[in-house]
Amino acid sequence: MTTTMNQFPDNPYLLLTPGPLSTSKKVKAAMLRDWCTWDQDYNQLVQSIRSRLVTMASSKPDDYTTVLMQGSGTFSVESVIGSVIPKEGKLLVLANGAYGKRIAQIAEVLGIYSIVLDAGETKPVNVKQLEEVLKVDSSITHVAVVHVETTTGMMNPIADVARVSKQYGKTLILDAMSSFGGIPIDIAELDIDYLISSANKCIQGVPGFGFIIARKESLLKCKGLARSLSLDLYDQWETMEQGKGKWRYTSPTHTVRAFDQALQELEEEGGVTCRFERFTRNQQTLVAGMQRMGLQPLLPTDLQSPIITSFLYPDSPVFSFDEFYARIKQEGFVIYPGKITAAATFRIGNIGDIHGPDIERLLQGIERQLFWKTT
Repeated sequence: MTTTMNQFPDNPYLLLTPGPLSTSKKVKAAMLRDWCTWDQDYNQLVQSIRSRLVTMASSKPDDYTTVLMQGSGTFSVESVIGSVIPKEGKLLVLANGAYGKRIAQIAEVLGIYSIVLDAGETKPVNVKQLEEVLKVDSSITHVAVVHVETTTGMMNPIADVARVSKQYGKTLILDAMSSFGGIPIDIAELDIDYLISSANKCIQGVPGFGFIIARKESLLKCKGLARSLSLDLYDQWETMEQGKGKWRYTSPTHTVRAFDQALQELEEEGGVTCRFERFTRNQQTLVAGMQRMGLQPLLPTDLQSPIITSFLYPDSPVFSFDEFYARIKQEGFVIYPGKITAAATFRIGNIGDIHGPDIERLLQGIERQLFWKTT
């Protein structure tokens, strides 16, 4: 296998994005084998993945279960929104970026009555406002929030959101797309009903499926509620349970095998806590180096996640993100454009198979490309 790994060509650049992201050669190599979706070996692999995800997420694994869902992470978000809220239900969405707003958009398309509490793009979701609304509107049944809003890189106060939501007896949905596997979380301790994430984020797999870690007690109430056939969360779970790892429709077999390898690598690294520490070191090194070059982060440190960082454009009329992007790509790195309307920004991610020396090389490359300072 070592020889095979050495024969794999290196990617021409590292992806410093919030996913898809740079993966290890072993994760890539895991996709070289074909699998049959009916085969017992494959289904046992699926069951193992489901079990390991529950153990990662909860200190009370017997209370939770995992459902794997084909498609991008948004498919899994839509699966939850469309499958767990009854016709008479009412959703409150806490938003402070594009992905909170996407939850609200999904609810609107599905005809689900919803309220959006939008805190703006540069502030955390407003827990005080959440409590004020829940006090006066008992018809709200579900609350949804994004853990790390990659629009900016902000980490929302989910412990406070959970505390208030549960104080008023609401079902809590957490979009942990860009945080699960990279930031420690105990959904049993926080009393979260549904956590949603994706294969190609902090666990460092490849795109192809997402997953939902659900409280069994909550999921069992969802039979027959789904507004979609293919995204029916309950039916997908029931089929996986009865079929011992069988998906209802064709599963992304190569992606699943790569994800199994990625989970092994997460364990070998020391688990979520150690990965969180690596991402944090990456992010802190990045910000310190960028500031030395006069490039400032959008968010203050206390709001910043270790997942992705937004940087303000330099104050120069000759700066062009497109030119900057192209130059940094030539240095061997792909970065992300900004996504907010409040300021001109670009983003650099720290997740994936990215380590300290990679961040140092990035900073050296950026320092060679400060073209707006030399014109």
